[in-house]
Amino acid sequence: MAVIAQPKGLYFEDLNVGDTIVTDGRTITEADIMLFAGLSGDHYKLHTNEEYAKTTMFGSRIAHGLLILSIGTGLSMQLGFLNGTVEAFMSLEWQFRRPVYIGDTVHVEAEIAEKKPMKRLGGGLITLKTRILNQKGEIVQRGTWSILVRSRERAE
Repeated sequence: MAVIAQPKGLYFEDLNVGDTIVTDGRTITEADIMLFAGLSGDHYKLHTNEEYAKTTMFGSRIAHGLLILSIGTGLSMQLGFLNGTVEAFMSLEWQFRRPVYIGDTVHVEAEIAEKKPMKRLGGGLITLKTRILNQKGEIVQRGTWSILVRSRERAE
């Protein structure tokens, strides 16, 4: 007999408009930036060349915006509230507001802004109003994430 792992996350019915998540922080390192450049193929010198970056409006290298967004989704998933119940990341609307420098620490704050049942897909769509903040409490990125979450009925 096979053992099937049970989802540890919350189902669509367990989530409510107004529910909020706050993640731990994560400090951005030079290794993060260089690994992301290698993985993505984005070796733009604003991220990888300190001497060039000194001549820009930022004065130093900054992290790729998509690296910070990726770290934000990872920090959110580490909370476990969607482990085994998320079906798909459906869409995002996103703004990049401030640079993130090597040594900055970011965390995510997100609030469920909307719920929409989608029975034919076996769950529902939740829309998270999401912000990524730095160690000073400044918003570095913000927007909405729409995620399809499994229904409890589908799991039974």
